[in-house]
Amino acid sequence: MNNPFSLSGRRALVTGANTGIGQAIAIGLAQAGAYVICAGRRPSDDTLREIEKLGGGAENLSVDFGDPMIGQTLFAGQEVDILINNAGVIRRNDSVDFTEDDWDAVMDVNLKSLFFTTQAFANEILARDGKGAVVNVASLLSFQGGIRVPSYTASKHGVAGLTKLLANEWAAKGINVNAVAPGYIETNNTQALRDDPARNQSILERIPAGRWGSPSDIAGAAVYLCTPAASYVHGAVLNVDGGWLAR
Repeated sequence: MNNPFSLSGRRALVTGANTGIGQAIAIGLAQAGAYVICAGRRPSDDTLREIEKLGGGAENLSVDFGDPMIGQTLFAGQEVDILINNAGVIRRNDSVDFTEDDWDAVMDVNLKSLFFTTQAFANEILARDGKGAVVNVASLLSFQGGIRVPSYTASKHGVAGLTKLLANEWAAKGINVNAVAPGYIETNNTQALRDDPARNQSILERIPAGRWGSPSDIAGAAVYLCTPAASYVHGAVLNVDGGWLAR
């Protein structure tokens, strides 16, 4: 019997794979047997080294998702079976002072680029009558409002909505579209929060699991959604948050 959790023979493209959650997902996919293309503005050399240590295969692909249409060029002439939309940016300011530039910069990467990259991926899959899996990286702020991050919150609500819409359109065509919604994870983006004793304590007190998550916690969920074991999972937004939203 074939292993329903194996990704052997599959090719995956992970955006923003150089560090943090994207790096962990890329490594997790390689552990499951996939060949991984690490796409982003900065090279993912550390990620490639970790994958090579595991005996897996991977490569860098230089892409700046600040150009929201750049994803339209990524899949021509090559077969990719899995797309992980992880690349994202955040800008912080009071809503009364938030600028158009900060709004557009976040929406272009987090939502517009995600949609058109996924569109190009789906067109390539459908053209060869193949099967594919998309996993979008959403957020707790796909469900909550947050503070001082209006464009990030809007974009992550949009990611959850697009995940469901695309699942509705493509589930019967061999493409699974799902998302993971990370909670408070130990990454560079949360270093300031963890370094603030009062804020760190208040966050930990809210998390039933009693700890910050690690990028590998997100990787396991994302990899599962790409495997045959999740073949009947469509349009799910899987919270990986230590129980934060259940509190």
